[in-house]
Amino acid sequence: MKRSISFRPTLLALVLATTFPVAHAAVPKDMLVIGKAADPQTLDPAVTIDNNDWTVTYPSYQRLVQYKTDGDKGSTDVEGDLASSWKASDDQKEWTFTLKDNAKFADGTPVTAEAVKLSFERLLKIGQGPAEAFPKDLKIDAPDEHTVKFTLSQPFAPFLYTLANDGASIINPAVLKEHAADDARGFLAQNTAGSGPFMLKSWQKGQQLVLVPNPHYPGNKPNFKRVSVKIIGESASRRLQLSRGDIDIADALPVDQLNALKQENKVNVAEYPSLRVTYLYLNNSKAPLNQAELRRAISWSTDYQGMVNGILSGNGKQMRGPIPEGMWGYDATAMQYNHDETKAKAEWDKVKSKPTSLTFLYSDNDPNWEPIALATQSSLNKLGINVKLEKLANATMRDRVGKGDYDIAIGNWSPDFADPYRFM
Repeated sequence: MKRSISFRPTLLALVLATTFPVAHAAVPKDMLVIGKAADPQTLDPAVTIDNNDWTVTYPSYQRLVQYKTDGDKGSTDVEGDLASSWKASDDQKEWTFTLKDNAKFADGTPVTAEAVKLSFERLLKIGQGPAEAFPKDLKIDAPDEHTVKFTLSQPFAPFLYTLANDGASIINPAVLKEHAADDARGFLAQNTAGSGPFMLKSWQKGQQLVLVPNPHYPGNKPNFKRVSVKIIGESASRRLQLSRGDIDIADALPVDQLNALKQENKVNVAEYPSLRVTYLYLNNSKAPLNQAELRRAISWSTDYQGMVNGILSGNGKQMRGPIPEGMWGYDATAMQYNHDETKAKAEWDKVKSKPTSLTFLYSDNDPNWEPIALATQSSLNKLGINVKLEKLANATMRDRVGKGDYDIAIGNWSPDFADPYRFM
């Protein structure tokens, strides 16, 4: 019997689009084994903005609403998850949600309006990436056990959709109370405390994470008695284990591995578009990349189409403007850089403080990142810039980017919710 693999060509911003491949094999029906390139950085919904972490957090927590699915197809419409109903005031400044009365956390305690209130107040207090999806002055009230009221100072068009993203996960108040000294950040970085269909049982760093069903989940019971997320750093090893049937899903396979799987005739490869974008982060908060002329020189020197055709084998598209194609607000006429060494040299000549070297941070979280880094190194060398490549553990790279300790870094971004707000 043939196994199947799903492959998503995606879009790219400053650089170009990368792929988001997912591969499926055959193992015991009551067990799911996923092969991923790296450990999660953190499992705290109020901190993580990393797709790699969401493999664990999304199924371990619930949110007020969730995106509807039709078979294996997603949509941009939402439906109730913890909420049974909701309504907004005419001016869109007040949103009232009624909770279902059967939701329970993994320890058996009920999910109440107070849990929702405390989770959102913690999110806003911590104030990291996930909090940026919500108004800073958002007020949350719990007038009774099953009613939650949000008050906004002004209308916020994507508000309902923000409630479906990972940062809006509802956390067990008992855990927040027990670990109150640090707002439970230490505990939740390595454990889950939600009401989703699964919960984290164990985590052996560098080896695997194991999820098991939440016995108190009131929805449809999971088909799997155990989900194992194996950490397999080399993409070739993930592909081999997929071919052997040792894993069900192989994450982050490069195009050449996908092509090899096609040729083996053991795996059906399905291709479908994604809104995931790959960016180069140019650190404009410090010298030398605080010079616009230097950033423009880098943008003109980048061989976008060469990366799309060479690294991605055509499975991608260069970004045009800040909003990816397929999302409302996309502008097909927006300005777009292209590979133009003459324009790159003209901008370089305007740079007052010319750097002789820059650092480029990347990890093995995405197999396309290293060849993109090498291509960037080659392009900037023509301007006389020596690019030092630093390959780091993904968590270390994310930490340095968060602290602003880099010149150039690479990352992927998927929309947190069905609105271009976060891309802008």
